[in-house]
Amino acid sequence: MKTHTLETPGADLVHDVRGPLPAADGRPPLLMIGQPMDAGGFAALAARFPDRTVVTYDPRGLGRSTRKDGRTDHTPETQADDVHAVIGALGAGPVELFASSGGAVTALAVVAKYPADVTVLVAHEPPLITLTPDSRAAVRARAAVLEAYEKRGWGAGMAAFVAMTSWEGEFTEEYFAQPQADPAAFGMPTEDDGSRDDPLLSDRSWAISGYRPDADAIAAAPTRVVIAVGEESTNVQTGRTSVATAELLGQRVTVFPSHHGGFLDGEFGYPGKPDEFGQRLREVLDGAS
Repeated sequence: MKTHTLETPGADLVHDVRGPLPAADGRPPLLMIGQPMDAGGFAALAARFPDRTVVTYDPRGLGRSTRKDGRTDHTPETQADDVHAVIGALGAGPVELFASSGGAVTALAVVAKYPADVTVLVAHEPPLITLTPDSRAAVRARAAVLEAYEKRGWGAGMAAFVAMTSWEGEFTEEYFAQPQADPAAFGMPTEDDGSRDDPLLSDRSWAISGYRPDADAIAAAPTRVVIAVGEESTNVQTGRTSVATAELLGQRVTVFPSHHGGFLDGEFGYPGKPDEFGQRLREVLDGAS
């Protein structure tokens, strides 16, 4: 693996390249992106593709990629520009793209704005909460996570986030009537360290979850777009947003093994099924439905 830093006016973008460029097998590089997950979250999945040239990167302001634009918010449009810049720097595009969570939102923006950059996109569980039928309630639930974080710190905010993302079905008054989630019950710290800059719990990434993809531009692009959902996510928020995104694009979701982090092994404490996930991704990239 070789690590590179691409200097742009707004950020220094650190990316890792596993394998030769151009790829030895003649296929496009396989780029893997997330948000707020950085390149470190794709180590297990990249290891399942030893025959491919795999590229991972840290979005601006996350991991090793430093910002120079004076901003702290994360938007799909800006991140799409960054991904486009990284693809250009590789000199071996267009790429095949696997994108997860907020990275899947960025990837949809890439296809809409830079359609020649990507041959196939597998967008795994984009958290586009305003596309669901209960969008107003979903936005209210998101605001409650921010409130818990701002009032009581990281542990309380993360506990509220876990409670929100594990809730099954639409957000009803029953959901909002629940007691505040207890961080100790999730093994999270109860003390407040005073920080309020977490990209997941603050409002810095609200532009991502509130984004509406340009369905017409995506339909006009030559990219084959696949919206993927984990088999365990069917009735929770990211499963429902995946279905809503697929419907916006006039398609149906493609089911993958495991959950929202199904490509992870045990390094983050919530292991998925990386072997099965990697095999399914390989099949879908090759054209399977």
